[in-house]
Amino acid sequence: MEECLTVITNPTVSVRVTSTLSSFDVNRRFNRGITVAELKCKLELIIGCPAASMDLQLFSTSDKFLQNLDNNEALLGSYPVDDNCRIHAIDRSGSLTGAFSDLSQVEKYEIPEDAYDKRSDSVRNFKRNMKIGRFNEETVAKHEETLTQKEEEEKAALALITVGKRCQVKVTGQPTKIGTVMFVGTTDFKPGHWVGVKYDEPLGKNDGSVNGKRYFECEPKYGAFVKPLFVTVGDFPEEDYGLDEM
Repeated sequence: MEECLTVITNPTVSVRVTSTLSSFDVNRRFNRGITVAELKCKLELIIGCPAASMDLQLFSTSDKFLQNLDNNEALLGSYPVDDNCRIHAIDRSGSLTGAFSDLSQVEKYEIPEDAYDKRSDSVRNFKRNMKIGRFNEETVAKHEETLTQKEEEEKAALALITVGKRCQVKVTGQPTKIGTVMFVGTTDFKPGHWVGVKYDEPLGKNDGSVNGKRYFECEPKYGAFVKPLFVTVGDFPEEDYGLDEM
């Protein structure tokens, strides 16, 4: 009597799933009787890649590439899929390249100034109605008055400051510094009038130049530019720090 051998294959298979969208892998069990197209639909819920934009690759338990799962009508079981094999999903939708998150690729809409000014639901209109900021005539008037007063005080201070005079610099939050006025006038780095000072000690920020343009000469870290209102000219002799004593 002849003996018959029957090979029973498990109807399901446990595989590791990886993708180009994540550095993590997950373990899932699938029925060998589903098609590759159905497998992609299930993987869509797992990895977030659209099934229509998904390519699948099959790797062995030792992570050796076996073949592409490129026939959507074929059954998963028709491929050499064993437990602990790896199925790798490649996203072709553009998510990997940042096509959906790169805002530099998005054309930005800018509303014309006159159109925005006429809108009733804008922040500007709210401020206008509530008389906030520049829409408050009293606030604007006080601000302009303060600026005018500061400009007058700055002009008065400038009239007393000339190149070559000794000076004292008092900037809020900084220690008092003594030095010599080296420059008075406007600059390219910031608007308004500035006073260039060479300090007696290396307490400055530059060597008399800013952004490649030279306004006066001094050693590095001895030069600084300050607003006129922080400068007081007068008899401020250079202190003797005893550097010449032995």
